[in-house]
Amino acid sequence: MQNPKQKKITLVFILLVAFDIVGLIINIEWLHFIVKPLLIPTLIVLLRYSSNTIPSKILISTGLLFSWFGDIFLLVDYKNDLFFILGLGCFLTTHIFYILYFLRVRSLSTSLLKKYPILLAIVLSYGITLVWQLYPKLGDLRLPVIIYAAVICFMLLSSLHIFLKVNNKAAWLYLLGATAFVLSDSLLAINKFQQSFAYAGVFIMLTYCAAQYLIVRGFIEQKK
Repeated sequence: MQNPKQKKITLVFILLVAFDIVGLIINIEWLHFIVKPLLIPTLIVLLRYSSNTIPSKILISTGLLFSWFGDIFLLVDYKNDLFFILGLGCFLTTHIFYILYFLRVRSLSTSLLKKYPILLAIVLSYGITLVWQLYPKLGDLRLPVIIYAAVICFMLLSSLHIFLKVNNKAAWLYLLGATAFVLSDSLLAINKFQQSFAYAGVFIMLTYCAAQYLIVRGFIEQKK
């Protein structure tokens, strides 16, 4: 449950997302450049005001920080391909910190992956199919993209692994957040390497913002 201060911060975040989406839809570039760097800091503040005593909050916070670095690099990736690589590295680091957090959750409950191993096969099949579709057009980025795809799939698997190890509300928030993150990264990769599509930026940002917010809310709602 969010306290009044968290509700206000959440409202600010939603308004920032709305402004960013409007900027993308009607092509107000300066609005996107102003608002996007404010999104993740708002979530860091939201996390800061969480009264949750669950350990390892620093892992989520550090993941968010690297996401903010990634946002900045991707804002200017049109200037130099190096910025895209740096952004990719930052988001890769974000996923690693989220994985570390998920794996540090301790519980006697059985892993959802152990109960339903078909989930492992589904996630791995998705990752392999995505890379297979993109592979011919990746060029020199083949190895980095393959590594990134492996890490995001592992992050999603980690959220499935802890699903039965945390309370129900946090479990669903983590899983939906991880799924939205995989979807956002997939849309970004498809738009950049395979085929650009209408309103790509809108769909990428909506799923990305949803992913980050859901993961932060998952932490807030997680019971010790």
